[in-house]
Amino acid sequence: MSELVTGDAVVLGLRPAKLPSRALALAIDLVAVGTVFVLVSVGLTMATAALDGAASAAISVATFLLVLVGAPIAVETLSHGRSLGKLACGLRVVRDDGGPIRFRHALVRGAMGVVEILMTLGVVASVASLVSARGRRLGDVFAGTLVVRERLPAGRAAAVPPPPPWLVGRFAGLDLSAVPDGLWLAVRQYLTRMHQLDADVGQAMAARLAGELAGWTGVPAPVGVPAAAYLAAVVNERQARDAQRMSAAARASADGSGGTGGLRQSPGAGSAPPTVPAGAGDVAAPGADRARPPATGFAPPA
Repeated sequence: MSELVTGDAVVLGLRPAKLPSRALALAIDLVAVGTVFVLVSVGLTMATAALDGAASAAISVATFLLVLVGAPIAVETLSHGRSLGKLACGLRVVRDDGGPIRFRHALVRGAMGVVEILMTLGVVASVASLVSARGRRLGDVFAGTLVVRERLPAGRAAAVPPPPPWLVGRFAGLDLSAVPDGLWLAVRQYLTRMHQLDADVGQAMAARLAGELAGWTGVPAPVGVPAAAYLAAVVNERQARDAQRMSAAARASADGSGGTGGLRQSPGAGSAPPTVPAGAGDVAAPGADRARPPATGFAPPA
């Protein structure tokens, strides 16, 4: 599950980065790489002053390739998509399926970056990013990558889409107590970002998450119900149960604080036990007054 949804710590609940934030991250990267390039060039020039022009030219070309091209590729590979500028702007490069990039992805991005960023001063990359629906430049298209935002402003978490009306309440008989919290988080992240994924990738993820969820509940997913709709309906059922438990606990707490106000003083030695107010033992257990859900055809697992 982790490699599907988090992709080695890459969460699918992230948003594609826009051109301004990418441009700022690129500017920071260019300043850092340019500074290193100047320092290395000055040092090599002083160290190779006695060499002829051909050797100096070869060293200059090698320095350009190693510092301006090789260094960004190495940084993106080792950091799994986080360069200095992207780290400062809260961005990260991931694969189209949400997983971490590898060396081949960074190599393609770096090679294309020489053409669309260095040789054209970023004009080609800017135009491609503006035209792309997800803000991808040519290097991202050829490498199969996407730049996403890792840090989001507080209070902007997307809500889980509601299930189809004909599925509401259909899974009231499912036993959800064994489902781990990590799977709930993965399903929620998928549902809030499924429209940003490629259609084939999204369907594969939904089918896999639905299979894992059905395995934990002990009841297979109903035939003919889309996997995404099944996930949304089960998450909606869990949210409804949580809301009912919180409401019942709040009522029980209010009843308890009102009926035991005279019992706060502990009885002294030899004194009789405190008398329980009449009717206090008749308080129903939380959730007991709730109507039984209609029959759905889903029997709880043994």
